[in-house]
Parts: sequence; C-alpha cells; structure tokens
Amino acid sequence: MIELVNVPSLTTIQDLGRYGYQKFGIPVSGVMDEVSARLANYLVGNHDNAPLIEFVLKGPTIRFHSSAVFAVAGDVEVKLNGVPIEPWQSHWAKRGDVLEIGTLKSGVYGYIAFAGGILCDKILGSCSTYLRAKLGRALKQGDKLKLGYAILTGKEGKVLPEPLIPRYSNESEIRVILGPQLDHFTEKGIETFLSSTYEVTPNSDRMGYRLEGPEIEHSEKGADIITDAIPLGAIQVPANGKPIIMLADRQTTGGYAKIGVVARVDVPKVAQTRAGGKLRFKAINVEEAQELLRKRGFLFRNIKRLLDGEVRGYKIKALGKEFMVFVEKEK
Repeated sequence: MIELVNVPSLTTIQDLGRYGYQKFGIPVSGVMDEVSARLANYLVGNHDNAPLIEFVLKGPTIRFHSSAVFAVAGDVEVKLNGVPIEPWQSHWAKRGDVLEIGTLKSGVYGYIAFAGGILCDKILGSCSTYLRAKLGRALKQGDKLKLGYAILTGKEGKVLPEPLIPRYSNESEIRVILGPQLDHFTEKGIETFLSSTYEVTPNSDRMGYRLEGPEIEHSEKGADIITDAIPLGAIQVPANGKPIIMLADRQTTGGYAKIGVVARVDVPKVAQTRAGGKLRFKAINVEEAQELLRKRGFLFRNIKRLLDGEVRGYKIKALGKEFMVFVEKEK
C-alpha cells in the first residue's frame, strides 16, 4: 500500500483507456503519453495496461506502507528518503520510505508505475480517470492506494537504455494524415496548415490542444459538418481557422471539419508539448502511418523482452545517430 502525502492538482490514476463505449458517448480517456506509460510499466515487470499514476508538471510525494518496486517516467528529479535516484529505472522501496518527485524539466506528463499495478474499482472496464464525467476523481492528500500482487525479487534495478528514453522537445514536427474533410478547406488553407508554425495555447488540456497561428482558410462549404466520429489526434478547424488537436479526453463526436489526423506514433509528442511550444505539420499517407505504428509495436515488444531478460540490447552508432540492436540470448 502507498499513501499520497503531497499531491499536485490533476494527479490521477490512468491506464490505456476505456474502450468499447464511444458509441454510448463515453470517451476513451487513458494516459496522455502511452509511450512513457508503457515503458514505466515494463520497468517494473507489468503488462502495458497496468494502472499507474499520471502527474502534470509536478509529481507527488508518496509514503510506502509496504515493500514495493516502482519506476518514474519523465525528465524529473526523484528522491527516495531524500537521496537522489534516477528516473527510467526500477527501484525497491520498503515500509516507511518516502518518494519525492519534483517538477518536470521538459514535457507535461509524468508517470509512476508500481510492480503489480494499482488496484482500483474499474468503471466500464477501466481504471482511467475522466474528470469531466466524474469517472473516478483526482488523487488527494491522504489517499491510500493498494497495489496488486507481484513477486518483487528481481524486478528492481532494471534500467531503460539511454537511446530508448523518450526525449520531448517544445518544438516538434508532427506527421499527419490529411482529411477526412479536405473539401471544406481551400488549397491555400491546406498549404497554410502544412507550411506554418503553430503555438500550443494555455487553453489546452486532456481533451484537446488549441493552437494559435496563421488562419486556415475554409472553402465555400465552411467549418461545419454533419457530426461524425472524433478519432485520437483529429485536427478540427472551427470557423476562426485555428486548429484544435483532439486528445485522450476528446468527445466522441464533433461537428467541425477535420483537416487531418495526427499519426498515432506522434500523439505523445503533441501531448508532451507545453503551452508556448511550437508545432509544424508534415503530411504522410495512411500506409506510412501504419508502418510507423508497426515499427513502434515491434520496438515495444523488444524493449519488454530486454527488460524481462529475454534478449540482449546493444548500442550502435551509424550516420551520427545511436540505435539499439536486440539479439536473442543463446539457449
């Protein structure tokens, strides 16, 4: 069991989302950065969807009431009993230990995973917190959370290799699939979208990021459409010509024309961009987006196998970049 001693606002329990209920108007929700969340869970030996803590900018202080193995994902200072420890590694904590997590140096969202995951009362099959509909609530001081059963021996001391640690800049190129309502935009509007830099505004949250920048021109069909589905990463453009990128807590349907959809692999880059950060967009096709997602899935599987001790990982340098190569262990 763990106890929340000091809890910044908007600290919540999340998993990968609440699937199968969008037809009833219930958003998927779930973690904002599925890459960091998955990696945190892998570090402590969990499966991808184990419930964990998501914090915004500043992390909580946690007291352990029993032994546990944990990992912190994020560019942040971490202390255990006042002694600095590294994020992106799994650590052992014993009863009475205190974990302090500072303020993120980059990015917006950080994660804390515990071996066995956090036990919770699932709502519609998920532990994800969706504050707007009061599906769960934000964590507060004094909350005590039970952890799932896990064999802790051998789970501490795992380290995510440096080349695999996500690095989030406040200036990013975001790959998008154009459409599905391109006929609602002029050629000039589409060119403006793909050639301009847009800034994330403070009026952004888990539902969507509002961007400021050159106005995207609509065609004579205008900004409104017959309401249809809103996929993750959909880029709506209302009548003011300013794009909105729809994220984890997005509504299930919407009536603004969509100029594009962010490739799934780049959604975490959007989510981790702070207010004032700059985004540029690059068009790719569906097949390219699918191939990028397949490659990421292959990488995830190998990272999990690496941390579980099933394969070896080697750093190599080529063309001025560092890469990880995974090699099967000899049996």
